[in-house]
Amino acid sequence: MSTDTDVMRGPGARTRPAWLNQWLKGETLLAWLFILPSLIGFITFYAVPAIRGLLISFTNWDMLRPAQNVGLANYQQLLADDQFWHALRVTSYYVLLNIPLQTIVAIGLAVMMDRLTKSLVVRGILVLPWLLPPVVVALIWLWILDPTLGIANQALRAIGVPRQDFLGGVVQAMPSIALINNWQYTGYTALLIFAGLQTIPKDVYEAGAIDGAGETRMFWSITLPLLRPVLVFVLVTTVIGSFQIFDTIAITTKGGPIDATRVINWYIYEVAFARFQMGYATALAVALFVILLIVTILQMRFLQSGQSDLA
Repeated sequence: MSTDTDVMRGPGARTRPAWLNQWLKGETLLAWLFILPSLIGFITFYAVPAIRGLLISFTNWDMLRPAQNVGLANYQQLLADDQFWHALRVTSYYVLLNIPLQTIVAIGLAVMMDRLTKSLVVRGILVLPWLLPPVVVALIWLWILDPTLGIANQALRAIGVPRQDFLGGVVQAMPSIALINNWQYTGYTALLIFAGLQTIPKDVYEAGAIDGAGETRMFWSITLPLLRPVLVFVLVTTVIGSFQIFDTIAITTKGGPIDATRVINWYIYEVAFARFQMGYATALAVALFVILLIVTILQMRFLQSGQSDLA
């Protein structure tokens, strides 16, 4: 049975596919209108540079002469590059120093805020270091940890402790970098976890108290399991951010002393802008992307990010 619309279209007219009709609906067009600015920004500043970078990684471009295709030569060089593997080990060491301490302290701060105070002033103080530019934070701590005039060593000498090298020592440099970044980002991480605590139903704690569970037992049996989705998000984002550390290194140690803080991003910077090997530097960046992708997938699988005990 034909409809009036089919008759008006004529015998040779073709009906539009269902998916096209769905896209042309008023609500869908309005949604695309709102998404369009962000989509244009993503394509312009993320997608196109990423594709361009992938193509450059197969060349020997030095930014001075036209690029020539070298196939997989850059990636073969990467596998045999001892400096790359050293930078990866240094970065992994920093991640192991930074993430556990930052996460544990952030959980403690979030629980204390939830139990003791929910003041906006306290939350503002916690997030203040995160609002400062990383370069400013690095400069402040460079002055604080100065081996000669820094107030940290002045305070240590006042209590009889010998002067410490901090950023100038091979052993102490990376823990000092981790301390700086913990100071800047722990408060923000605590606020994310605090927001997750607000989603936990209070009657769950009331039921636990009725059953005789103490604060410690409820923390391990109720709080942590129900915080899993938030903790997965926090761990994934902080691990990715830790692997990409650059600003603090650039201001304080510049990869030293004796390559003790030569992280992967600083090595990529040196290869690109000190040696002018942009093709190889881009291959290093692609390798870092693949490593972060694998680490993220493993984290989400291990932490069971698709499951929630609140369901």
